[in-house]
Amino acid sequence: MFDFLDLLRLLISAFVILPFVSLIRESGYYLVATLLGAKNKKIIIGCGPKLFSLPSIEVRRYFFMFSWCHYDDIRPDHKFWHALIYASPMLSNILAAVMVNIMLGFGLLPGETLWNTFLFYTFYFVLFDALPVYMPDGQPTNGRAIWDLFRHDRWYTSDNRDRDEQRSTEEQKKTMENRKRDEAERGDVEAAR
Repeated sequence: MFDFLDLLRLLISAFVILPFVSLIRESGYYLVATLLGAKNKKIIIGCGPKLFSLPSIEVRRYFFMFSWCHYDDIRPDHKFWHALIYASPMLSNILAAVMVNIMLGFGLLPGETLWNTFLFYTFYFVLFDALPVYMPDGQPTNGRAIWDLFRHDRWYTSDNRDRDEQRSTEEQKKTMENRKRDEAERGDVEAAR
């Protein structure tokens, strides 16, 4: 039965653990981009108006939703480096999960329920990051970006995003067509209301 304690766990999960896992995920991007010499790096947690900003991190009002890492393009323009960038959020989450799991195994961390929730969100992010699909807005997941990098010899940067939209793969075109069809169907439903 769902009781008050479960509600408290849900709130802690949504407003503390999830943003923390997002920060770990984006830190993977940040670390690899730094190693590759990227400039103007910033981790952005959440969406909406800015709550506060540190030199490398910006936290927005809805800090429990969305996150990303912005950086200028990396200079080592090679497949391996781009694959490392795409894999970095998955690797950072896996590394954090393994470390927490080891510490739980040795009894070094109290509050096993809290840490199990942390592990759940960590692997949730890894799983959905690794799926090789296009999001409804046409952007690839990191798994799809790695697939496109090696299968179709293309990578995604802010400089070539417009070019990539013109030479997108059939799967991406289908995703975009499905999104347009869904929007049209929703428009018909909303117009009928």
